[in-house]
Amino acid sequence: MTKNLGALDRWVRGIIIAPALVVLAFAVGTATAVGVVLLVLAAVMLGTAVVGFCPLYLPFHIDSHGHRGAQ
Repeated sequence: MTKNLGALDRWVRGIIIAPALVVLAFAVGTATAVGVVLLVLAAVMLGTAVVGFCPLYLPFHIDSHGHRGAQ
């Protein structure tokens, strides 16, 4: 698994997006369907930030890490 997230992308996902999604989840209620979806999205954002790999970037050939993998 080659990293495809750059430092800024990882920082934004982990420090801004994931906590914002958690706050929104608590605002709408964590027991609601929307709250659960927001918590799952926050976990995905945090996980991809930690690992440095986003599977959704693969089909679109996006690489914010600064190198190009085999295409």
